[in-house]
Amino acid sequence: MTTNREISMELSVNKRNKQLTREELQKLSKEELIEKVIQLQAHTLQLKNIIQKRDPEAESSCDGHTRRKQRKFDFSKVHRRHILLKFLYLGWDYQGYASQEDSTATIEHHLFKALQKTCLIENRESANYHRCGRTDKGVSAFSQTISLDVRSKFPAAEQMLPESIENELNYCVMLNQSLPDDIRCISWHPLADFDFSARFNCQKRMYRYFFPRAKLNIAAMAKGCSYLVGSHDFRNLCKMDVANGVVSYTRTIESAEIRAVAGQEDPHDMVFLEIHSNAFLWHQIRCIMSVLLLIGLEKEQPEVVRELLDVENNPRKPQYSLASDVPLNLYGTVFDGQDNWVLNQHSLERVIRNLESLLLFSSIKTTMMQEMSKDLRAVLKAKFPEAPETLCSAEDLIQGAKMKSYTRLMERPKGESLEDRIEHYVKKRRLNAQ
Repeated sequence: MTTNREISMELSVNKRNKQLTREELQKLSKEELIEKVIQLQAHTLQLKNIIQKRDPEAESSCDGHTRRKQRKFDFSKVHRRHILLKFLYLGWDYQGYASQEDSTATIEHHLFKALQKTCLIENRESANYHRCGRTDKGVSAFSQTISLDVRSKFPAAEQMLPESIENELNYCVMLNQSLPDDIRCISWHPLADFDFSARFNCQKRMYRYFFPRAKLNIAAMAKGCSYLVGSHDFRNLCKMDVANGVVSYTRTIESAEIRAVAGQEDPHDMVFLEIHSNAFLWHQIRCIMSVLLLIGLEKEQPEVVRELLDVENNPRKPQYSLASDVPLNLYGTVFDGQDNWVLNQHSLERVIRNLESLLLFSSIKTTMMQEMSKDLRAVLKAKFPEAPETLCSAEDLIQGAKMKSYTRLMERPKGESLEDRIEHYVKKRRLNAQ
């Protein structure tokens, strides 16, 4: 019988285009080789244009005629220390956290650009870098945490001394001067163990998903949340990533609850789902939130969560859309025994001031839209008294086209089972290897 380990190894799919070997290239005609070179040149030019459009400084920074040549920093003469670095970002305008070959609109791109500009690291490859979580396109974070080796003022033997920590380089101030306004470093933590990893040593991750109370049945949503707690197979409440070797979908949810941002029970109040676990699956929270919103809209019963977790009787995921990425936030990360976070008053004040400045302009935009909507609604009601009172609802947070007549989740068409997907990708891998 094939084990999960063997399946994972066989499902290690390379998503890039297949590269021709020397022998295969030698079999091509002159015309075919010329055509391939032309295609590669066009592709390279296209990528350069994309990068230049999204990061205008990228080309000019390497142009010796436009910028004064700077002396190369000699990293062989500096001390290095291993740290945790905690930072926040508003991910709405980014293509996700992780670096991408065809885009500079990622959090990691700007983070490493700042780390290298401030000469805190030489390059990513030598930085001993790990990230706590990889958030998708549009998702934000209040407590993203990374571990890496950075430049230090002190030799390794002195780095854990209180006076060395207190007088160390001000990492957050240095980085915040080079980062965009919507990415801000909050604090750092000294580590004695250079093998400590933000990814593998993280004990708990906590996400929050914000949404309006509106006319949602919050009590029913809370009951749905109660079925999530514990160890379950979440294959019907995530996007299965079999192509990358993920064949186990059992995760343990420590807690899941709906909480109010403000104490008043007003339709305009914001509430949020807060969910704690050691690890999450791809799109797991957005799938959960989509189902919870359907429960809050009273289109589904809370028990549908229990049915979706019963993979023996329901091995195939029903078709439904994800909840929006905008309200999702990696809000907390916990590391056992790591409570010596270094905070700088001046740096923290600047971060708060920056956030409140962004909030100021966001509040102005919100008020402008509210006033326009209010005045247009008055015009609508004066001319068409029969017009509905509510035109927007929390259902708008669920992506995809809206159904004219609602079909219950468990009655919808189903996708492939996990076993079918594994078999499909194993066959595909074997065919590609032939």
